[in-house]
Amino acid sequence: MSCFVFFSSCSHPWGGSEELWAGAAALLAEGGHSITIFKTCVDSKHPRIRRLLEVGCDVRDLHQLCLPYWIRLPKSLAQLTGRGPAQRAIRPLVRTHLTNLNPDLVVVSQGANFDGLAYSDLCRISGRPYVIISQKAVDYLWPSDKDRIVMRSAFQTARCCYFVSQHNLHLTERQIGETLMNAEIVCNPFLVSGSPLPWPGTQDHSLKLACVARLETGEKGQDILLQVLARQLWRNRNLSVSFFGAGCNGKTLSELAQHLDLRNVAFPGFVSDVESIWKTHHALILPSRTEGLPLALIEAMMCGRFAIVTNEGGTPEVVEDGRTGFIANAAKVDALDSAMERAWAVRKEWESIGKAAGRAVRAMVPLDPVASFTAKLLGLVDSLARKRANPYAYTNKQTQ
Repeated sequence: MSCFVFFSSCSHPWGGSEELWAGAAALLAEGGHSITIFKTCVDSKHPRIRRLLEVGCDVRDLHQLCLPYWIRLPKSLAQLTGRGPAQRAIRPLVRTHLTNLNPDLVVVSQGANFDGLAYSDLCRISGRPYVIISQKAVDYLWPSDKDRIVMRSAFQTARCCYFVSQHNLHLTERQIGETLMNAEIVCNPFLVSGSPLPWPGTQDHSLKLACVARLETGEKGQDILLQVLARQLWRNRNLSVSFFGAGCNGKTLSELAQHLDLRNVAFPGFVSDVESIWKTHHALILPSRTEGLPLALIEAMMCGRFAIVTNEGGTPEVVEDGRTGFIANAAKVDALDSAMERAWAVRKEWESIGKAAGRAVRAMVPLDPVASFTAKLLGLVDSLARKRANPYAYTNKQTQ
């Protein structure tokens, strides 16, 4: 059996960017492999963390100086690990942990595409085999010249660099000024069955959109959608929008809706049962200012619902404008209004568009992305083991 180490750079107790590595870690642990996880803001009560602990994973908190999850530093001391001398102290501690564990493979999961550099660079320097998962790349957020050098070396030295969209890969290549020959596109796991749901009916024949995203306007752009809905044309239409999710701008958005005197919006909060959303809603709307490849989009399409989205990240790679959804040219009020108007004009065809979206996404996405990704990791470990066992044969093969 092999030893795997996972690093997650997500700065929240849990994020959608963590579903892929966590699913792979659990599957590997169930297969008898040794799994150690280093993550920030570990919440031992979170269902995903509980699941990892139940299958035997060792979970350690990077904000708690790599202590086991059941040992907690005082909050005042833990806050210091995010900056200053204590932050610098984490690096040698992580190095010591890696030396003691001697993993066969390290998996560095990034919420963006260079927020986990410290961990991948540490693996590179120490000569440990590692892979990088990048969940997002943002056009307006580039690394500094100094970070770019580290970023380029980290990506080039990785055994494989996994991206969730071609957009993320190509933007990363532009940022580092190199073509990544060791890159692959992978899919995140979805939290629905994968089968289409019956088309929902409503007593008043209204149409219901769902905006499923963190309530963080800087990235998800819910304020843009509220401004569109405040226009007189949309006020008078038999359409409503439910904002599913939680986040740091939840109160801001609900108060903005009140300020705009919107009567056709609701804020149900976070819902763990994703399919329950699509049993009662007709389409997804995502006014995102930035994206990787939204898991909410894949899930909606799997359930037979189309989406109205902005032209951000990998969304245009999944949605065909006018056939399986509608794409706004930019995360701007007028652009989103235009896309919504095009969708409204063919509202009698929404059910058939949703069915087309379901067929399209099932042709793109594996039914079990976690199993597919886990197989890739095990294949890399096997390849590394063969190389160590017969380095001459490997070198000879590479030169032929």
